[in-house]
Amino acid sequence: MVRIGYTMMTEQAGPRELVEHVVRAEEAGFDFSVTSDHYFPWLRSQGHAPYAWSVLGAAAQATSRIPLMTYVTCPTFRYHPAVVAQKAATLQLLSGGRFRLGLGSGENLNEHVVGQGWPAVDVRHEMLEEAVEIIHALFEGGHVTYHGKHYDVESAKLWDVPEPPPPIGIAVSGEQSCALAGHLADLVIATEPKKDLLESFERHGGTGRPSVGQLPVCFDPDRDAAIRRAHDQFRWFGLGWKVNSELPGPDSFEQTTQFVTEDDVASAIPCGDDPEAFVEAVRPYAEAGFTEVALVQIGGPTQPAFIDWSEKTLLPALRNAFG
Repeated sequence: MVRIGYTMMTEQAGPRELVEHVVRAEEAGFDFSVTSDHYFPWLRSQGHAPYAWSVLGAAAQATSRIPLMTYVTCPTFRYHPAVVAQKAATLQLLSGGRFRLGLGSGENLNEHVVGQGWPAVDVRHEMLEEAVEIIHALFEGGHVTYHGKHYDVESAKLWDVPEPPPPIGIAVSGEQSCALAGHLADLVIATEPKKDLLESFERHGGTGRPSVGQLPVCFDPDRDAAIRRAHDQFRWFGLGWKVNSELPGPDSFEQTTQFVTEDDVASAIPCGDDPEAFVEAVRPYAEAGFTEVALVQIGGPTQPAFIDWSEKTLLPALRNAFG
């Protein structure tokens, strides 16, 4: 069985619209939701980047059933891990236990804004490991003092501690991050349907834990219009994590993707209104062993139509295919 989620993509809609979309996604029957946490969009054509945590707080009050999750927050540059722990604990209480804290080592696109530079990936993973250790300790409810290589915490304590605390997910892209996730995470997160990532996560202690993937899609009754929109707003997606995490701004993504064609995008992202094309795009995640897949509908104004179509057509087709 694969649970199907809805993505509140903060790069392509304003805060009020994002909350309206997730309310409708809950009504339509999506199994869970995830929220990106960006300071910049990848491309200027996307046009948005509201503060994800304010959106999540509003969504927690506007919905009653659908689980919420960051996909993902970087707890090492823009945010100190002690502050992330406080935000996540608050969201867990506001949502009545529906929140999961998805964490990752970050992207230069968003984290450069605080002027701390952008270290090598090994250092970023060291920082993430310390951050997760701090967050875990604060979730236990006592006073925490921590002196690591990258972070210091002095007698911190969360005064509103949820029970249970939010499960922690860690985004992975290779052996090093899988080892970190297997050791410290309650679930694993990935944006590619690679079975070897899940196998590595399990080798490092993650056996039996949930695995969450994400898939961009572009619904439109006019397939050509869907392809054009996907190319305009999501042609960066095929660059891969090693590239995406290093580029410093939307202009860099524009330049790097200038030779990506509409045909390239159409071959990688299901476009149009044929539910079978969407089912086949989810299938690699199911076959790799992912337990959850969050769909990203490309284009902020198209969300209501996509959700209506999903309720009537896509979700029944996906559940028929994957349980």
